[in-house]
Amino acid sequence: MSADLATAGQELQYVGTGLLWLAVALRAGPSLRSPERRGLWLAVATAAVAMTLNLPEAARLAQRVTGSAHTTALIRNLSGVLSAGAVLYFVTATTGSRRLRNRLSLATAGALAALVVLDLAAPPHQEHTIPHSGAPVPSTAYWLVMIASHLAANISCAHLCWRYGRQADSRSLKIGLSTFGAGTAFAGLFWTGHLAHLLTGTEAPLPYLPFLMALHAILRATALLTPTLATSRQTLTDVTTIWRLHPLWRDLIEAAPHVAFTTPRPRLLEVLKPPLPYHLLAYRKIIETHDAILALHPHTPPGTPGMTDAPAGGTCLHAAPAGTGGGCTECAAVSLARALTHARRAKLAGQPPTPRPEAPHSTPPTTLTAETRFLLALARHYRAGTRPETGVRGPDGESGTTAQPAGRDRECLE
Repeated sequence: MSADLATAGQELQYVGTGLLWLAVALRAGPSLRSPERRGLWLAVATAAVAMTLNLPEAARLAQRVTGSAHTTALIRNLSGVLSAGAVLYFVTATTGSRRLRNRLSLATAGALAALVVLDLAAPPHQEHTIPHSGAPVPSTAYWLVMIASHLAANISCAHLCWRYGRQADSRSLKIGLSTFGAGTAFAGLFWTGHLAHLLTGTEAPLPYLPFLMALHAILRATALLTPTLATSRQTLTDVTTIWRLHPLWRDLIEAAPHVAFTTPRPRLLEVLKPPLPYHLLAYRKIIETHDAILALHPHTPPGTPGMTDAPAGGTCLHAAPAGTGGGCTECAAVSLARALTHARRAKLAGQPPTPRPEAPHSTPPTTLTAETRFLLALARHYRAGTRPETGVRGPDGESGTTAQPAGRDRECLE
């Protein structure tokens, strides 16, 4: 059973090591340009080196390069201590104490020097290990220095990460600090198990140590990748907004071309080769759609539902049909979609504008998120109401014969 646990833990370390290197590669540029993130990146990079050299295949390859198992083991352990020092540097960088950072840098350098001296002073040896029986290699003092360095860094980092993680205003920062702190705590448990084995000879923790180190790697990699994951999520949201809003935007721009900065392009081209960064392109489509609705307002026949009633409650940016209480975003979107269909047809047919009261968009501004949500609902209902059977040109240029609202459209209009 113990052998199976150790084997499974060793296999999981491959996953953790791979994620560490992925995080190091993806975050290298932004982290090295930022003094605040540099220490975190260095901690993960050196941990990746140490974990890589702990994998059997990588260790054998490194031995061929260095010429001995002893040199490979020493590099692995020095990388681990350097990672611990980088963790402490990252923690102290958060506190802003330059004097403390300088002291910890000296302490890290002292620990690295002590390990080299203790290694050279030991009898001839190859692999660095704490055997099941017999004296530790190269010495007990060597292992105590290394374990103490790791535990000091891990305990301090875990405490401060959880402390500042709870206080962080940014959700991304809160998740990143909490995840990094959890990974650091697993590393602390790993070295605590080694310390117990060194001082008491107990072998009870040994089967679980590879799991702890693998979890440490996975969580630290996740923490380093948190900004990338957040950016990717926002990019996906922006691309989705561009894609879903494009048919409505294109139809409205065709009727009110003066509100657009550029001429419409195919929807797929907008996504695959955007003229602007995605977040700016999504924002511009939202604003231009908003302005096009205002521009078409005078072309709506008097009494058209959705363009005459004032919104209530501040929930919707646009008017809801009578009887809905003005607070139903979906019903407001259905009503406005029908009104825009009439207004667009009138504008393209060359009908003169009708003097109208103040446009329904003259309501107190709400958040961009609320505006985006409403416009996406509007785009959905507009497309549903301009399918081939409606007799109105649809988003893809189709035309039909009869206009029949369906589903949610009919429910809101009854």
